[in-house]
Formats: sequence, structure tokens, C-alpha cells
Amino acid sequence: MTNHQLNPNKWIDLYADYLFNYTISRVNNRDIAQDLVQDTFLAALKSMKNFKGEANERTWLISILKRKIIDYYRKINSNKGKAEVRITSNNDSETDGDWLEERVADPFDKTAEDTMQNTELGEAIFKCLTKLPEKQAEIFRMKTIEGLETEDICKELNITASNLWVIIHRARTAMASCLKENWF
Repeated sequence: MTNHQLNPNKWIDLYADYLFNYTISRVNNRDIAQDLVQDTFLAALKSMKNFKGEANERTWLISILKRKIIDYYRKINSNKGKAEVRITSNNDSETDGDWLEERVADPFDKTAEDTMQNTELGEAIFKCLTKLPEKQAEIFRMKTIEGLETEDICKELNITASNLWVIIHRARTAMASCLKENWF
């Protein structure tokens, strides 16, 4: 897939609702969710030349949106540096947004504090996962951590998509409450 196969004129019609629903479940604020989706579309437009076609359009936009959500939480939690995620990016306008296509942070650009916080967060997530009912934990892991597609999870577990989304919503709500108590 090459750049000319991206069609930003159809992004709003095809993906805005999906991206908004994805975001609102994570930030729980309509205005912030709308802003993050808009920022995602702008960043995608700026970095279209970097689209390698290794993922479909929606997956690529979600990866950008995930970074926007991480940046949002990093900003509101920056006073303590919690949930810190280092992303290497170039500041010149020519290459602005290059990091947006699922680049991995430089492992040598981590401080001992970052490593400790990431370890603590990982332990908090694992602890919270163990408190979920078994089926919720399994589905949460498959969808959120492993990034499996809805269709694949539904086939594997013999459940409907609507059932999956109810379970995911309940699991995310429980995880958010647990992490709020044990991490933030």
C-alpha cells in the first residue's frame, strides 16, 4: 500500500465515530475525546508521507490516536511523571510526526526512574487483571494487551461482537478503578 491509497477525504465518514468511541472510553470526557480525534486526523495528514502500508488505514489512525491519548495522560500527570512514555521525535517541521507510526522508543533513552515506573505500572496492571473475573481478564488481555481483532476473539471464544464489547467495557471500567486505587 502506498501513500496515494490513503484517502483523508473519507477519514471522517469512515473512522470518526470509531475513533471517538475508542477515545471516550479512555478519557471519559466528550470535549477532550473530540479534541484528541481531531488532533489525530491532523497528525495523520502531516505524516501521510510516512505511512508504510504495513497496516490498514484504521489501524494506522488508531496507533496515532493511542499516542495522542498517552500524550494527554502524560501531560495531566506530568507533575509526578507517572505513566511516562518516552517517544523520540524530531522537532523540525519537515519531519514533524515521524514518530507517529508505531515507532519503539530508544531503549537507551530511559532513565532508572522510567524503568522503575514502567515496572510498577506493569505490576499494577497484572495485579488488577488478577482481580477481574476469568473471562473478563482473558478477553481484556486478548483485545487490549495482545491487540487481537474483535472477529478473531469472537471466533476463538464463540461469542458475539456485542457480547465482547460489553465484557470489554466492564473489564476496562474495573481496570480503571483498580489502577486509580493502585497506581495513580
